[in-house]
Amino acid sequence: MLNVHLVPHTHDDVGWLKTVDQYFYGDRNDIQHAGVQYILDSVVDQLLKNPDRRFIYVETAFFYRWWKNQSSSMQQTVKQLVNEGRLEFVNGGWCMSDEAATHYSAVIDQMTLGLRFLNDTFGLCGRPRVAWHIDPFGHAREHASMFAQMGYDGFFFGRLDYQDRAHRMREKEQELLWRASDSLTPPMADLFTGILPNGYNPPEGFCWDQLCSDPPIRDDPDLEDYNVNDVVQRFLDAAKSQAMVYKTNHIIMTMGSDFQYENANLWYKNLDKLIHYVNALQANGTNVNVLYSTPSCYLQELHRANLTWTLKTDDFFPYADNAHNFWTGYFTSRPALKRYERISNSNLQICNQLEVLGGRVSGKGPFGAGDSHTLRKAMAVAQHHDAVSGTAKQHVADDYAKRLANGWQHCQVLVSNSLASLSGYTAERIYCDNLNISVCPLTESSKKFSVSVYNPLARPVTWPVRLPVNGTAYTVTDAKGKSVDCQVVPVSEAIKEVRRNRGFAVNELVFQVQAPPLGYSTYSVSLRQNRSQPATRQHGAPTFIQNKFLKVTFDPATGLLSSLSNLETKQSIKLTQNFFWYNASDGNSESIQPSGAYIFRPNSSVQFMISRAVKTESIQTSVVQEVRQWFAPWVSQVVRLYADSRALELEWTVGPVPVDDSLGKEVITRLDTSIKSAEIFYTDSNGREVLQRKKDFRPTWQLKQSEPIAGNYYPINSRAFIKDDVDQLTVVTDRSQGGGSMQNGSLEIMLHRRLLHDDFRGVGEPLNEYSDIFPEGLVVRGRLLLSLDRPPSAADTHRPLAQEVVFQPLLSFTNGDLPQTTRLEFSGLQAALPPAVHILTFSQWDEESVLLRLEHQFQSWESKLNSQPVTVNLQKLFSTLDILGVSELNLSANQWKQEMHRFEWTPQKEEKPLLKTNEDPSAWEVTLKPMEIRTFLLRVNVR
Repeated sequence: MLNVHLVPHTHDDVGWLKTVDQYFYGDRNDIQHAGVQYILDSVVDQLLKNPDRRFIYVETAFFYRWWKNQSSSMQQTVKQLVNEGRLEFVNGGWCMSDEAATHYSAVIDQMTLGLRFLNDTFGLCGRPRVAWHIDPFGHAREHASMFAQMGYDGFFFGRLDYQDRAHRMREKEQELLWRASDSLTPPMADLFTGILPNGYNPPEGFCWDQLCSDPPIRDDPDLEDYNVNDVVQRFLDAAKSQAMVYKTNHIIMTMGSDFQYENANLWYKNLDKLIHYVNALQANGTNVNVLYSTPSCYLQELHRANLTWTLKTDDFFPYADNAHNFWTGYFTSRPALKRYERISNSNLQICNQLEVLGGRVSGKGPFGAGDSHTLRKAMAVAQHHDAVSGTAKQHVADDYAKRLANGWQHCQVLVSNSLASLSGYTAERIYCDNLNISVCPLTESSKKFSVSVYNPLARPVTWPVRLPVNGTAYTVTDAKGKSVDCQVVPVSEAIKEVRRNRGFAVNELVFQVQAPPLGYSTYSVSLRQNRSQPATRQHGAPTFIQNKFLKVTFDPATGLLSSLSNLETKQSIKLTQNFFWYNASDGNSESIQPSGAYIFRPNSSVQFMISRAVKTESIQTSVVQEVRQWFAPWVSQVVRLYADSRALELEWTVGPVPVDDSLGKEVITRLDTSIKSAEIFYTDSNGREVLQRKKDFRPTWQLKQSEPIAGNYYPINSRAFIKDDVDQLTVVTDRSQGGGSMQNGSLEIMLHRRLLHDDFRGVGEPLNEYSDIFPEGLVVRGRLLLSLDRPPSAADTHRPLAQEVVFQPLLSFTNGDLPQTTRLEFSGLQAALPPAVHILTFSQWDEESVLLRLEHQFQSWESKLNSQPVTVNLQKLFSTLDILGVSELNLSANQWKQEMHRFEWTPQKEEKPLLKTNEDPSAWEVTLKPMEIRTFLLRVNVR
């Protein structure tokens, strides 16, 4: 028999054209008819009418909202449907995350949040067995690795490059085994992956939702337009056609689409008839068998087929749905939201850590009731594939940002309570969220204040602090009372331009702080009475700036960078950097594909240089040296080198992007070097493992390149690099961006996009951001950190550097003198962890337990020094916690590790690898191998 698995489903975006709450309630149906609460009401009602019917549900953010509103009897009914397998959860995260613009730590958190709710509510039968990413626009290898480590048996998705699909259909390779790590021992990160036949829609002609217009099955011969024979024949044709491009005698059909099943009776009534009439023909000799099914039932049949499957080791980026339609614009779309999401992630990790370290007083203390779960839910919503991706309507993007801001307000109370408890000082703490534009009312007006620097990393960090001030000379002392070198520098004109009356500081106080692992250090700042002058600005660029690690030279004729040298390794490269833009295609019809929120489509390969020479001024102090460059009224940059830094900072400011020539612009920065990179560059996958990229090339099929720029763009989450045998230039980014290498020795990163047309992919508005503060167009500021190293040791610099940018220290301020009794320094660890080990998660699980994730942050091949197994003693880890018991969980913390059993699959042309088990020296000592994340539930006692 050819078995056709019909999977009734709905795809419910956690925000897109409407906000998440508008979608739930069915509000603003003038924008889009969609109401998730009615979908779940209707589906449950219809499942009860026929025990054969099945339904799958995906987005826990919506299900959680619905579940809270149900009566206990309805909840019992739903539990029975789940226990009987009639309602099945798939994927099960809070949302269906984007795969290009998300950072792995935030993805793990949002999956954990959704899966924990399902586990707590439904137990074993609520645990999803299948990952389901039917809508994201390209697929990241790190996502597959995470899903494998979360215990999923398989993964299904809907979108892949049109050339890739054509090739896979010919070769019957639409189902494959994805080996998603080059460091973890197979099959630890192996994931069976299936590509769905119709995206996630039904076959043409078989959509029976109220949103569709296909004719229903009319099966009364006494009435006109009887069409059973026609429908059955068309279905048999569709099934046989689909079976020709898949390997087994089981095929899957997705019967549903966006926000469908609000009136589930329409679907189920017609599906019941379809199954009945098609199967009735078996008596006449047909070999097609149709059944209600789910992805996990379908996957089980593929597993039983006991075949070998083609092996894939790269990823599914970039994605194009046609020759000129590359979905590579969203890698950069809404750059301010992408940065805000990244900062919010850092704040959430700090909030989680301090909830544990501060004890019970954190949630309810001198500053009131605070919590981490408001920000945790906001961050989980922000991972959705139309959120951090930048592909939602403007009012929805605003809603995502508002949720993050609200979550941070709740966390601030918790953080203040916790720091008060740890320090013994209960004065009000101030958080300055606008330091990137030199705004902080307390530091601008106070003559004496203190700043606490909390470091969420498991090793000490040195971090530059820049505080807006109006004085000209200050004294800074550290927690031990020692004087700290500090300098006052004038605020740049670029900052004054973007502040728009939000702050009035004329200077910045700059000094470097050191903070202990998982702890804080407090610095006291006092205004000095003597009226010395701030550091003077020198007009023009110096010929070079340098510290003990790096030397940077400038071309005196242009004011632009000309070389970068590493003084430790005695290596030097030519390096020029400038800003350019691409003109966007301005098609206002679908015949000419325009650039939009999703799609990057420049109207030519020409890069327009913003300026050949720049106006410059420089400031040189003992703490920092900086060269300020003005490229245009809307583009400026500060090239910065701090005294103790192994990285060169480029702080860019772009906007408002001019569009007075009626063409949208896509703004890039381009680094051109003497490195012989052979048109190869490297990007990270979701902030973790690094993949090689080659211009005009795809590892698994013969590419016909039709878009020489957009078709060579890839997502960069935290770093990209180019290298040859002797030099490696790594660029660490402060948010997710798109980039590529269009010529030998070159690396370009897209920073900002302002477009005047919609790209016809559903969002229905141009990506043209502005606000009350910037009515003429959005201004964006960000940082790139450059390091130059020998390739064999480059990761020793860029791995910790990227973690510092993602999990950055949090500054909090108190006014006036500190009492003598204040504890000025604290570390939650007994000792710093080695550079290879990162504490990924440290959060309160319940009253007696803490969730801990330890991560080895190096790949197996990238460092002689750090790509070695590391053993950590859990009992000797924390300074304020006694560990009473430990149990290991899977990555998503919804299964005990020893109970996680996944389907085994056999790849073609390869012997089956054996998984080497972890050899831990003892129950308390855990060994981490390269790229391994291990998750533990610790039973703790707070000392």
